[in-house]
Amino acid sequence: MLEAEPTNTMVMFGLAKEYEKLGQTNEVIALLETYIGQADDEGNAYGMLAKAYERSGDRERARATYEKGIEVSNAHGHPSMANDYRMTLDLDFDDA
Repeated sequence: MLEAEPTNTMVMFGLAKEYEKLGQTNEVIALLETYIGQADDEGNAYGMLAKAYERSGDRERARATYEKGIEVSNAHGHPSMANDYRMTLDLDFDDA
């Protein structure tokens, strides 16, 4: 489907979720980076991308992505999502 509609952000996000289920971290990262560049995501993709960066060992990018996710989530009226990301930063990234 993505080949037929390469700019369809809904398909991108769905495919990223499938890659996530399969543990294909590099594919998740590549697809979500493209998705975020094209879509007005409300925060969910930032959490997925941050987790993928964590799995790949890139904690700095994960931290930055969670921080951006907090900003975006709040901007779209999702304070509980922003709080989840903030809690993750506080609990899992207090060493950096």
